[in-house]
Amino acid sequence: MKTKTPLILTLLLFLLPGLAWAQEHANHGPSEAEIFGLLELPFLLIAIVFSFLTARNLKGGKFGSGMSLLAWGFLVMAVGHLHMQIDHLFGYNLFNNLMGATIGRYAWFAALILTWGLSAFGFYKIYKASKV
Repeated sequence: MKTKTPLILTLLLFLLPGLAWAQEHANHGPSEAEIFGLLELPFLLIAIVFSFLTARNLKGGKFGSGMSLLAWGFLVMAVGHLHMQIDHLFGYNLFNNLMGATIGRYAWFAALILTWGLSAFGFYKIYKASKV
């Protein structure tokens, strides 16, 4: 029987900041944007888990390597979305605090390009393999 511990721990990692934020904002309700922003994180986590599982089950090859690139793109995207939510809800900008405002903006831009590039190249590999 396979254990679900990593999935449960990962869900807790995403849910605990949301619970802390909810406790802080208990006196006035959250806005719709804040609710939807927090709701996107578990769905991104599900996409990451299943994309890596799918890539592993494809065992390499053109489809597997394309799916692996997509999975890594989803992971970079999820980290970016988690960063955006932490910045929006708690006012803590990780990129700016670690690298300074200027380099932090460039790092954010590089993360966006990496996400799009990995996803695009993964889809391209899958497309090329599906034509054969």
